Amino acid sequence: MSDFFYGIQHLFEDYLFQPMNALRFMDSWWAASTISWIFMAIGFAAFIYWMLQLKSFNDNNEERKDVSAHSYI
Repeated sequence: MSDFFYGIQHLFEDYLFQPMNALRFMDSWWAASTISWIFMAIGFAAFIYWMLQLKSFNDNNEERKDVSAHSYI
């Protein structure tokens, strides 16, 4: 059973994390943080989209504002 977990460790450390190790040893902070900036931009865009959807439902009076969230009738 421990060979299975050592295999997973080997896969991640030797293959899947190699791009992160290459970014870690770069001289430029901006280049090394590129993936983090990309994920932050995707999260920010998803948040803006979510807020715009909530606003459109609120403007069309489609949002349920009753207290009992579990009543479906």
